[in-house]
Amino acid sequence: MPDPYASITTADPATLERLIAALELRAADLLRRGIIKDFIAEINLPEEAKLLEIGCGTGAVTRFLGGLPQVSQALGIDPSPVFIAKARELARRAKNLAFQEADGRALPCDSCSFDVVLLYTSLCHILKPEEALAEALRVLRPGGSLAIFDGDYATTSVAIGNFDPLQCCVDAAMDGLVHDRWLVRKLPEILPAAGFERPQSRSYGYTSLPDPSYMFTLVDRGADLLVGARRIGPDTADALKAEARRRAEVDRFYGLIVFSSTVAHKPV
Repeated sequence: MPDPYASITTADPATLERLIAALELRAADLLRRGIIKDFIAEINLPEEAKLLEIGCGTGAVTRFLGGLPQVSQALGIDPSPVFIAKARELARRAKNLAFQEADGRALPCDSCSFDVVLLYTSLCHILKPEEALAEALRVLRPGGSLAIFDGDYATTSVAIGNFDPLQCCVDAAMDGLVHDRWLVRKLPEILPAAGFERPQSRSYGYTSLPDPSYMFTLVDRGADLLVGARRIGPDTADALKAEARRRAEVDRFYGLIVFSSTVAHKPV
């Protein structure tokens, strides 16, 4: 079950539409919006800051960054032309935002040109993430900040007991949506090796309360992947999706993902 974000340039239109809907649903989630604000508050933004987001998707976080008073310019890059087209459409009224189709491992940017480089739930999808980190180091100004926010996706759970069948769906979803579920656990070793210093980390818990909509998408995606892998039939998949909704109706649905943020710096 390959990570579709890792091969986003070859994704079919149906997959792209589903991913666009999921990205914007996630961006609208009130709990996730609060987490984003807390994460950005950890970054020491200089006045008239120039920011780069690698793997911006539909541009939700780049749009948030562009609205901050300290930010003069924010550029979002993504390898998907469909994501970039959607990002430009959603940010068409913003004058300090730009979006460009590009690979984070080969940035079309001058060296030492940004105050902050941000990767928001994107590094875990990048094959050879050390190449993206090398490019981030190159384009950062001396003393600039690298800000990474990603899921510790091995913690993702909707189980309410041992051998919960819904957990099989979420496990399949993580296997099919994320290239490296354990990436954030490797950052304390990876970042100094990539040339960054003074990394500081923090954890966040995301739950399905009070709105389980995003966690439903993981159950649904996992069930569909299990059907595609011929591990279950369509009727079983439909029953699992219905069970998730039934639990929510009787206040028995609970989902959790632990996220981690790390802010490190380019040496002066």
